[in-house]
Amino acid sequence: MSERRRKFWGWGWEDEGPTPQQQQSIAEILRDRFSIEALEVRKPPVEADLSLPEPRVTPPDSLAAICSSTTYDRAGHAYGKSFRDVVRAFARDYDNPPDLVAFPRDESEIVDLLDWCCREEIAAIPYGGGSSVVGGTEPPADEYRPVLSIDLRELDSLLEIDRESRAARFQAGIYGPALEDALRPHGYTLRHFPQSFEFSTLGGWIATRSGGHFATLYTHIDDFVESLRVVTPTGTLESRRLPGSGAGPSPDRLFIGSEGTLGIITEAWMRLQDRPRYRASAAVTFARFEDGVDAVRGLAQSGLYPSNCRLLDAGEAQTAGAGDGSAAVLLVAFESADHTLDAWMSRAAEICRDHGGSVPDDAVRTVEKQEGARGGAAGAWRNSFVGAPYLRDALVAMGMITETFETAITWDRFAEFHAAVMQATQNAVDEICGGGSVTCRFTHAYPDGPAPYYSVIAPSRPSSQLDQWSEIKSAAAEAIITHGGTITHHHAVGRDHRPWYDRQRPEVFARALQATKNELDPKRILNPGVLF
Repeated sequence: MSERRRKFWGWGWEDEGPTPQQQQSIAEILRDRFSIEALEVRKPPVEADLSLPEPRVTPPDSLAAICSSTTYDRAGHAYGKSFRDVVRAFARDYDNPPDLVAFPRDESEIVDLLDWCCREEIAAIPYGGGSSVVGGTEPPADEYRPVLSIDLRELDSLLEIDRESRAARFQAGIYGPALEDALRPHGYTLRHFPQSFEFSTLGGWIATRSGGHFATLYTHIDDFVESLRVVTPTGTLESRRLPGSGAGPSPDRLFIGSEGTLGIITEAWMRLQDRPRYRASAAVTFARFEDGVDAVRGLAQSGLYPSNCRLLDAGEAQTAGAGDGSAAVLLVAFESADHTLDAWMSRAAEICRDHGGSVPDDAVRTVEKQEGARGGAAGAWRNSFVGAPYLRDALVAMGMITETFETAITWDRFAEFHAAVMQATQNAVDEICGGGSVTCRFTHAYPDGPAPYYSVIAPSRPSSQLDQWSEIKSAAAEAIITHGGTITHHHAVGRDHRPWYDRQRPEVFARALQATKNELDPKRILNPGVLF
């Protein structure tokens, strides 16, 4: 029986995603929705279609056993998983893959790889699961040096559990499902579930400041990091395990979000939680999206800390199968390992009703285990959420433009901000594509503001997918920065967001970060073009 493989060109497993029949059905829906005369479903690339340039470097004998130059490995590490990446893959455009892919088995081999890269001036790109949607793992287009992709998948173990402190030490290359499987027998969970969970690693989450599925309280991976171990070209460091410290700037915070530019995270002590036993959820409808916004603000400022607090505008709810397009839908859920949730759910329902929400009569109900938390609108949204990357790849095959972008803004500025971003994006879609849909949902909610997440679906002109996508993305990003939002809430900076990140970060901080780069990576081999 052959080993199950991931797609080198797109999201997930080779044997998953919409079937040809399902793709044809989707194409028919899109033809009707956008009045498209014809919509051809193109076939994805296979290895035989590719002609990669020869590697520009040969590994030394001491490292040859952990280095690969196969077409599958090099092509699979050439791109991340963004719309732009998949479009280029469908075009069989693989003219700039990494020269080699390394699979170190322990930290000493990482040190040896970085030493070799420094000696030979080889660019080194740390690689977790490769799920970046912002160009964070691909070789830079103008890089003159050979490029080595350093894949950490072999560093995939749970090394130690501290039950008294409820923490665990992991190697950074462990994937999400393996991490949770390792914790499950002990009754623990990390409780960090990004959309990329199945195909991303702990080290990748930390390096990109990943945002998890849970909408309030512990939203980012930052909240769970207790200490880090990092290999840099000038030495290895390990921060002290502490529940908190006021001893100067945090060394952990320096590497959380560094996107592989300052060092390679090899281990992390992570704060854990007990596995949930009780769950409660409800889908609340609002005639007006604005009323739903007010309800989310009330929930975020109530101290209830719902695990899910996702507001979908009417269009988003319809697309996800969580509504019929006539109302906004708020998905509210709580979970606990310690206590039933009737009081929390009851108060959340009151807040929603106070803002005009229609709450189902059976919403105030606690269930045990998984029962009851996966049906109805909430279950439909979850299935849509998990399957969205596979659907995105299918839309690329049909010549459609599909893009998402996320941000965050304070409550006092949200209404003006949201109107400006929606208008700028819709105007761009109408002008560039002749029409299309722009929808919004909240992925996270804080006491001081929401994290809105926008989605675009539009038809493209033949051979113009990337140009049209780029114009729409630029219009949206420009509106976000101009009106005071962040260029990214949880997708990281990579190469795609660099122009706007450069404008967002203070110049003095940029100089301080450059000085840190010079100290830790004086040959500037680590992920060139990202952040700097």
